Amino acid sequence: MDDFRIEKDSLGTMQVPVDALYGAQTARAIDNFPISGISLPRPMLRALGLIKKNAAQTNQGLGLLSAEVASAIVQAAEEVIAGKQDEQFPVDIFQTGSGTSSNMNSNEVIANLAAQLLGQSLGSKAVHPNDHVNLGQSSNDVFPSAIHIACAEQLHQNLLPALEQLLQRLDKKTDEFKDVLKIGRTHLQDATPIKLGQVFSGYSRQVELSHEQIANNMNRLFELALGGTAVGTGINTHPDFAAKTIAGIANETGLPFREANNHFEAQGAKDGLIAVSSSLKCCAISLFKIANDIRFLGSGPRCGIGELIIPAVQPGSSIMPGKINPVMAESLMQVCAQVIGNDATVSLSGLSGNFELNVMMPVMAYNVLQSIELLSQGITAFAQKCLDGLQANEKRCGDLLEQSLALVTALVPEIGYDRAADLAKQAHKTGKTLRELALADGVAAETLDTLLDPATMTEPKR
Repeated sequence: MDDFRIEKDSLGTMQVPVDALYGAQTARAIDNFPISGISLPRPMLRALGLIKKNAAQTNQGLGLLSAEVASAIVQAAEEVIAGKQDEQFPVDIFQTGSGTSSNMNSNEVIANLAAQLLGQSLGSKAVHPNDHVNLGQSSNDVFPSAIHIACAEQLHQNLLPALEQLLQRLDKKTDEFKDVLKIGRTHLQDATPIKLGQVFSGYSRQVELSHEQIANNMNRLFELALGGTAVGTGINTHPDFAAKTIAGIANETGLPFREANNHFEAQGAKDGLIAVSSSLKCCAISLFKIANDIRFLGSGPRCGIGELIIPAVQPGSSIMPGKINPVMAESLMQVCAQVIGNDATVSLSGLSGNFELNVMMPVMAYNVLQSIELLSQGITAFAQKCLDGLQANEKRCGDLLEQSLALVTALVPEIGYDRAADLAKQAHKTGKTLRELALADGVAAETLDTLLDPATMTEPKR
């Protein structure tokens, strides 16, 4: 018993570790939810701290908190914002669906820190977690606001810049490969010629569109539920509380947060977060295509496609000496698979907006933040360790192009589809070139020089 103190909540007494900054409600949540060992991500803790700090400043300005108590709460919240008390937030993400346990965890930690700053003991409630730290708030408007703040900050600081860097590298490769002719492929079969730069311009546009979609959906995160309290009606909060508190958060983060246009939507639904998650999924699908194409185009080095030379970043096999594998592409593809799975969880969680409150918010927060982090880091690693050193194997591109029968497509305007098809079949059967067979079929050499030039097949005829 020397290692514990006794604290009370509305259900009775609880043992709390003697040095813990949290209190009875957090201890009860630890006991109730020994599920995964995964606690709230750091961006969520920062967001909760931002809300509590700015709420205290607002409540002091409104004459609802004394300057002494408000100042102590602000100092305590700043420690949470800075990550100095992360070990005091052990509550599992698989908890009450409103995030009440985590909101109370932050209230109790900040209240006890503030009490110590005022010379009072842990558990004294000289600064009260509900009456002071949570003044004018409810878990039901705090937690969704924290999710929006955390996700918006991570998108702004990490993922969008990572996509911008990836776009720059793809644009560079587009220019670098602009004159490299190769065979196109549809249905995994030979198709008409294409320039490698054109291929990479398609990848670049995919990333550009992903950035645009994510940025557009991020705008929905700037609406915060603060001010709605329990069910969106704003019971027990000052009419000016939300606008003033959110203005403080916007000023501190540099992001244009604003009060929700409709508090009932903001608390009963999580459509904005779902839209963000969906755009992350779309981005993952695009990135999977890009990484997988590069992986296949670099297959070989002698018995595969081999049109790209992938940087050697590590030995590829524990048994086959000299083998090099497309490990950076494989890493990014696994990231994409995880993000797609995370979006399924977020989508299912969004279905639980029951009446005035969504009750699967902690797992939504975890999955969206994990997707942002994985994409940010996966993109950066792929760009630096794969794209930067990626080379075109121009000889291989040229050799495969010469062997292709798909060049016969260029003869269609001259000799018609059926005759061109017959030539392709003869070439495949006899091993003769299309040029030889076309000359024998009566097509003029000068015409063939023009029509069978692969470079002329990569742009529309003017």
